[in-house]
Amino acid sequence: MTDLLKSLEQTIRDRRSADPGSSYVASLRSKGRAKMAEKLGEEAIETVIAAVQDDKAAMTGESADLLFHLMVLLADMDMSLDDVIAELARREGLSGLEEKAARGAS
Repeated sequence: MTDLLKSLEQTIRDRRSADPGSSYVASLRSKGRAKMAEKLGEEAIETVIAAVQDDKAAMTGESADLLFHLMVLLADMDMSLDDVIAELARREGLSGLEEKAARGAS
């Protein structure tokens, strides 16, 4: 994971307990996990719209928003991008079809 993502992850963790009036992360946390998940979904939809419209500038911004809100939700679940990267590493070398079939079998 890049130093920037590690730094952002730490900033998110640090700001979770800040004053919700002065921190967006704390504000999201104060609204609960369902609101955090809803916000992640909104960002995912906006990312899809940017892709369908072939809007690279919007895609860049929306992808950043999507990743940020994913990291906020992961932090709320005491997880990190390292957990996601470990799962990607576990799947490396499997075809997507094989991996999906293996999930269905369990």
